[in-house]
Amino acid sequence: MHKKIIWPDNKKFAFTIFDDTDRSNLEDSKIIYQYLEELGFKTTRSVWMLKNDDSSQEKGITCENNLYLNWLLEIKNKGFEIGYHNATYNSSKRQSTKEALDKFIKIFGQKPNVMANHSENKENIYWGSHRLSGSRKIIYNILTFFKKNKYYEGHKKSSPYFWGDFCKEYISYVRNFVFSDINTLKCCPYMPYQDLTKPYVNSWFASSEGNNVEMFNKCISNKNQDRLEIEGGACIMYTHFADGFCKNGKLSEKFKVQMKRLSKKNGWFVPVSSLLEFLKKQNTTQIINKNQISKLEWKWLFNKLILGST
Repeated sequence: MHKKIIWPDNKKFAFTIFDDTDRSNLEDSKIIYQYLEELGFKTTRSVWMLKNDDSSQEKGITCENNLYLNWLLEIKNKGFEIGYHNATYNSSKRQSTKEALDKFIKIFGQKPNVMANHSENKENIYWGSHRLSGSRKIIYNILTFFKKNKYYEGHKKSSPYFWGDFCKEYISYVRNFVFSDINTLKCCPYMPYQDLTKPYVNSWFASSEGNNVEMFNKCISNKNQDRLEIEGGACIMYTHFADGFCKNGKLSEKFKVQMKRLSKKNGWFVPVSSLLEFLKKQNTTQIINKNQISKLEWKWLFNKLILGST
């Protein structure tokens, strides 16, 4: 478990965001990220490298759009991080995944340090019930009626969707459990951690629930902001900035007010992988044991089934 963290530059806590790119468009993205920049936040924006012409409802803009790509390079140069959210918005076989990862390196000049599985993609790595072990896995399958119990195959060598070796080679950190508490580090004090039962992932991290604008605003309420500061914790918000944050060219007023309030606190506002690299140096034991895995899985399962966390 982490000892009390002494944050850089005498900061009192850490806060960042991983933005899943689902349903994004360029116009709204510019508005949101300009506001984050004005407030001094440096966060992580995930991308899809490839376009796929299907009827997926999860469609959003991809890096094959030149105007969008130029904007991504602009915000990267300003200190924002570009993360990975699978090759595209629907399932990709091994070759497409490799193409996307190589394209990421060619365009952004580095491997994608951090990623999150896109929920419905068959190549997701250790996803669905594979996130869990023992009795937690059984309970999860029963309560979800075994939906997609054997659907996710990113970690299965025999599958055409296998890319576990690429994940190990290219990706440093993969998101797993999401909790309702704003203090992600309190919920997952081991992060970034290694789980030896899932060898294709170098390190896992957790996040706090902010799936859409309502859930995001609830998580960063004034009361929760103050508690995060008092606890000296760290928050990695999970969200989709395309889900209600910007309507008709205007940002959610509640989001603006709460983020402005948070920005005035003495927080460390860096991208996700920067935070995780710092925590990694603080945590000498990054391989979690069976008991720690069990506690983490039970905690998440409760959040998932009772509170609806991701």
